[in-house]
Amino acid sequence: MSAVDERFAELKAANKKAFVPFVTAGDPSLDVTTAVLKKLSECGSAIGEVGIPYSDPIADGPVIQASYTRALDAGIKLNHIFDAVGSVAPRLEMPLVSMVSYSIIQRQGAEKYLAEAKAAGFSGAIVPDLLVEESESLRNLCREQDFSLIHLVTPTTPRKRMLEIAKASTGFIYFVSVTGITGERNELPSDLLEQVRWLRERTELPICIGFGISRVEHVKLLAPVADGLIVGSAIVRRLVESTDSDQALTSVEELAKELIGATG
Repeated sequence: MSAVDERFAELKAANKKAFVPFVTAGDPSLDVTTAVLKKLSECGSAIGEVGIPYSDPIADGPVIQASYTRALDAGIKLNHIFDAVGSVAPRLEMPLVSMVSYSIIQRQGAEKYLAEAKAAGFSGAIVPDLLVEESESLRNLCREQDFSLIHLVTPTTPRKRMLEIAKASTGFIYFVSVTGITGERNELPSDLLEQVRWLRERTELPICIGFGISRVEHVKLLAPVADGLIVGSAIVRRLVESTDSDQALTSVEELAKELIGATG
């Protein structure tokens, strides 16, 4: 079992839902990234998701795309991220997963990437541009090392394919709430609950819903059918709108506590 599996087992036993916050590594700085991760862990977040900046993100909306661009323009490299995360991971109560392009993993070499990611304190990876048909090699490596490989399903994924993705995933399934890109939204699709319920009945793997979740009403709507809720753009926006690191930490802490409280 990976640390992600262990965390969901703990949550299930306690009848709790996972709050999974996303932060971009290196935006506005790696010092702020590590401080925010520590604060989010202290708030009661179940799992932390760290975005590895990439020049051509697949599904990220303007807020996260802009954060990636700022981090890359500042010269943030993968080894810088691993060093920074490695300095704080032992002090966190939550396991960490990376949101990373498969191109980055390929460039490093899968075995090297996994070794360095694990050494830095990561327990899994969300790889949005890795097709399930092409994931066997990486999937086998991850299983051997108890490292979660998390795939995504979307509202337009055919149901037969959803089951194939669920079978190939470990840790949890990332259920994309809307067709399109990440970003805060006023409303979520009316058929989302039914879609998640359908998959919930056919897999024992935890299901976390992400994309567009930013409000208490979103969390209250989705918590009954999901095992976890992923919040990204709302957190990244608060970081970029803050005037200094203290304000950033306070703003993110307030949002996290509000949303965690709404999970029931």
